Amino acid sequence: MQRAMNPKRLISLDAFRGFTVAAMIIVNTPGSWDEVFPPLLHAQWNGVTPTDLIFPFFIFIVGVSIALSYGKVLASQTARGPLVGKALKRAVLIFALGLFLWLFPDFNFSELRFPGVLQRIAVVFFACALLFLYTSWLQQAIIGAAILLLYWAALSWIPVPGLGAGVLEPGQNLAAWIDSQLIPGKMWQGTWDPEGILSTLPAIVTGITGMLVGRLFTSTGLTPERKLIWLYLGGFVAFVVGAAWGWVFPLNKNLWSSSFVLYTAGLAALTFASCYVLIDLLGYVKWAKPGVVLGSNAITAYVLGSLLPELLTPVNDWYVQALVQGASYPKLASLLWALAICLLCYLPIYVLYRKRIFIKI
Repeated sequence: MQRAMNPKRLISLDAFRGFTVAAMIIVNTPGSWDEVFPPLLHAQWNGVTPTDLIFPFFIFIVGVSIALSYGKVLASQTARGPLVGKALKRAVLIFALGLFLWLFPDFNFSELRFPGVLQRIAVVFFACALLFLYTSWLQQAIIGAAILLLYWAALSWIPVPGLGAGVLEPGQNLAAWIDSQLIPGKMWQGTWDPEGILSTLPAIVTGITGMLVGRLFTSTGLTPERKLIWLYLGGFVAFVVGAAWGWVFPLNKNLWSSSFVLYTAGLAALTFASCYVLIDLLGYVKWAKPGVVLGSNAITAYVLGSLLPELLTPVNDWYVQALVQGASYPKLASLLWALAICLLCYLPIYVLYRKRIFIKI
């Protein structure tokens, strides 16, 4: 637990992180999964909805945060060894927290699912931390590009037993086959998992793109205006290249396809650049305050957003029967429940923020 916030930190990054967590909570907690507005659902397979942007945005933010925090430490000539130990400890805690949330409230270990959102964040965080500590930004860019190209080649040309090469259907592709061979316990879709082993490799590249942006912001040789130009330009190029790549390697969150990495990283960079202009440069902080509050304790907010729906199951059952089923606008009623959950998560996080308590996991 920490009781002080760095006054020089990017307020826009906290706001971006907080609004992303709020979006996570909202899309994960509708009143009824039978009544959800289409933009608040993931694409069934290929394609991208607004909901599909949330997870890669958060991983992008993780990468930016690594560059900002570890860059200052490295600049002070601190030894890397202790930093690796701290990064590993944090990754293990986040991974364990993800397992806990999956098991809560029944703790049926026979249904334990090892992959998951927090688990992927933990792996990506640790991998990116190691890369940041031991490689240059150019090496990181080369490693990221190599992973994306090799991942595309592997899914396109390595034959899968019983299927052949180049099959990219749900549960019928190289990533799903590897998961079925190596992942113990339960998988999200029975025979495959969207947070599986092979697809975590391109997710690490999403973190690398964030680190490259963080490097840009820590550069002392560029003015804020010049940094913005590079960020907008880089984001736009990544978005266009990702969209074009999607013609041959479809945009797909479940596979975390290489095209999906560039497409979403480009949009994340453009969004972050806009937040930076509005909040840090132009000073429009007041409207961003809810995001800053949630972003200051992002993992805590996410955990609350996962626990509260389980704790409020009886209330949710009543709400669905009384106010969703048969309502004139059932999708709106379902969304209002999600917004209420988000508000309930916000209130204790706001108390922590006012008391300057920032929980570091």
